[in-house]
Amino acid sequence: MTGFPSEDARSASSLEKMLGLLDVFTTAAPAWSTEALIRHSGTSRSTCYRYIKALQAAGLLTPVAGGAWMLGPRIIELDRTMRFCDPVTAGGTPAMQRLAAETGHTGLLCLLFSDTVMCVGDAPAPGAPEGLFSRGMRRPLFAGAASKVILAHLPPHQLRALFGRHRSTIGAAGLGADWESFRATLRAIRDAGHCVTQSEFMPGIIGIAAPLFNADRGVLGSIGIAAPIGNAPATTRPLLAERVMQAAREACDAIAEQQTVAALPARAVG
Repeated sequence: MTGFPSEDARSASSLEKMLGLLDVFTTAAPAWSTEALIRHSGTSRSTCYRYIKALQAAGLLTPVAGGAWMLGPRIIELDRTMRFCDPVTAGGTPAMQRLAAETGHTGLLCLLFSDTVMCVGDAPAPGAPEGLFSRGMRRPLFAGAASKVILAHLPPHQLRALFGRHRSTIGAAGLGADWESFRATLRAIRDAGHCVTQSEFMPGIIGIAAPLFNADRGVLGSIGIAAPIGNAPATTRPLLAERVMQAAREACDAIAEQQTVAALPARAVG
């Protein structure tokens, strides 16, 4: 053995670093200079230049004034493709929109994405607060109805890995200080078929969500509503939960009926 990384390993590392440059672009920091990208990459100037040029050629980065870079138009094209072709987005959006229209509350459609939950569709209610949850936003797995109802339906081996890595966070979220109490909390959510949370991400907001599955009952994401607590008093919540679960069944049927692509659950959880 030479002790040197293989060519495949070096290539993977290089690709990861290049694609990792895209992670720095956020709504808070949408434009980055070449110098800042070089510093962030941790690579040589010439290597980072190659990364930037490759991303520009693919349409993933575009130059703007002042020698800076922003995300490129190719991402918009990819987003359009996903809206039409992603099984959860395509199958769940009609049910989510009907749910929002019938309840008068903001509808949310979410996808399991590694150790997070990403919103892939929303139907804001009139007067909904800014920043409630919208397409492209991510949240952790351990807070909020949309996340917890997905968490509750993950396979046991993924839950054990998550508990081992995030025990203190899970305990702080009220999900259980030890493995047995964690399991019991998630079992209660599974038995109910939905999850209700209050003020976990935004004060005064209640969330109700139900899980989405593929044809093999692998959990893919969730569908639900969010509303100011005053607009969803306790007496109405059982009926709202029933409507959310009905919307989930409608969405699951639509996802299963898609013949062009099979929806698979996330594998990188934990």
